[in-house]
Amino acid sequence: MIDSSQYLPWAALTVTGGGLGYKVGGDVDLPDLPQLVAAFHSLVGVAATAASVASYMNHPDHHLGAVFAGTYIGAITFTGSMIAYGKLNGDLDSGALALPGQHQLNAGMGLASLGCAGWFLTGPDPTTGLGLLVAATGLSGALGVHMTMSIGGADMPVVITVLNSYSGWALCAEGFLLNNSMLTVIGALVGSSGAILSYIMCVAMNRDIASVLTGGFTSDYQGGEAMVIEGEATFTDAEEVTQMMIDANSIIIVPGYGLAVAKGQYAIADVVNQLRAEGTDVKFGIHPVAGRMPGQLNVLLAEAGVPYDVVMEMDEINDDFGATDLTLVVGANDTVNSAAIEDPNSIIAGMPVLHVWNSGQVIVMKRSMGAGYAAVDNPIFFKDNTAMLLGDAKATLEVLKTNVANHYSN
Repeated sequence: MIDSSQYLPWAALTVTGGGLGYKVGGDVDLPDLPQLVAAFHSLVGVAATAASVASYMNHPDHHLGAVFAGTYIGAITFTGSMIAYGKLNGDLDSGALALPGQHQLNAGMGLASLGCAGWFLTGPDPTTGLGLLVAATGLSGALGVHMTMSIGGADMPVVITVLNSYSGWALCAEGFLLNNSMLTVIGALVGSSGAILSYIMCVAMNRDIASVLTGGFTSDYQGGEAMVIEGEATFTDAEEVTQMMIDANSIIIVPGYGLAVAKGQYAIADVVNQLRAEGTDVKFGIHPVAGRMPGQLNVLLAEAGVPYDVVMEMDEINDDFGATDLTLVVGANDTVNSAAIEDPNSIIAGMPVLHVWNSGQVIVMKRSMGAGYAAVDNPIFFKDNTAMLLGDAKATLEVLKTNVANHYSN
């Protein structure tokens, strides 16, 4: 029970925290939502660790298993989430860190952590127990940093769901320590749902969850030098693409994180509505990890009023590209990278991608010819049926919208 003298500070902290959360959440644009989620996960982690250590200091002989679990899971959630935030926000390199002997390093820290846990659960004196918790916090925090740094950009959406699961289990441990059934139940729901979503996404990406967490590579990766891409890219302009769209009977649009950053969803929704009104078959193809957070592109398109029935998942639409006149790739890169299929030495080898190159014509809209978030060059940029339309996605889509509208109004 809360002492009556604690009601006022408790209420003040609740109002202050709630107000800050409302302010931060209200000011964040949808493209920045992944890093916001990572930052919030880090807060759950540090709170779980602090509360677990404080609980042990007050009651060194109660719930030792929950104390250690809350401390350990909280620390790995905190540091892992901060690294994920840095990668998603562009403050850290999105590529996978590959230290010599990285798996042995992870195993060593894991074994040392198990040793701390075993000793702690024997009920040592409070001073020794506190030292073991501090050591476990350091080991867990270091493991969170190293494992997240070792995961490449292509797997960041999975990392978000894994960290979400961790935060749930940390919350569950806190509920047990505080004898709060609501925290325990909610934490278990968050933890289990995050774990299930992580598994579903790994299956969709042909990833092994253990492999992602310890290095980010699939079993198809051969470990050699990636193939050298040869050929020259073809470039186009908005007027030529407008004519292609008008002439096409069927169009598939593949959006990516670049569309979210450019905030071009409303313009593309208007283009789609105009083309569909004129009888063109227009659909969207969404990769399971399009964007940097599960479902980010689906929410983005729904926000712009794109009909749900024309938004297809990868497995639903991949067979349709071969019969499609035109595919428009808007701000996507890794999710349409044919190196995943063509090059066993690519770090994304084996990852299912959208087979856009099977279309009659492919237009890729990007700011530049640079590699995507996973830092892997894309061979489709140089294929004979691909043309690059470089520039800001929103500005380009506004021009396409105006051109299409003018054509049909004449």
